[in-house]
Amino acid sequence: MATQKTASATWEGTLAEGSGVVSLGSGAVNDLSVSWKDRAEGGEGTSPEELIAGAHASCVLMALAAGLARAGTPPTRLESEARTTFDKVGEGFAMTKMELTIRGQVEGLDEDA
Repeated sequence: MATQKTASATWEGTLAEGSGVVSLGSGAVNDLSVSWKDRAEGGEGTSPEELIAGAHASCVLMALAAGLARAGTPPTRLESEARTTFDKVGEGFAMTKMELTIRGQVEGLDEDA
């Protein structure tokens, strides 16, 4: 049951002064603006790290939902927030941290479980 998904991006100009767009093959997102300012200087637009955080937040909930169902306690509702940190590392930059917060409503489980 292999599936394939695509995304595409275009960049124009230099790193510091240029900008780009990213689109998802599904059409759910088209021409989403990205720039160095948004990525590294806290601008209002999106960044690759924000897109990765969204993917991580949704992926972890799918895995958790599957695990809870296998354990006989399927979730009623799950929520997650993924927070990335993008920082200077040596001579370059990198995503240095991913923090996940997960909340759930699961019949038959108390807070400790």
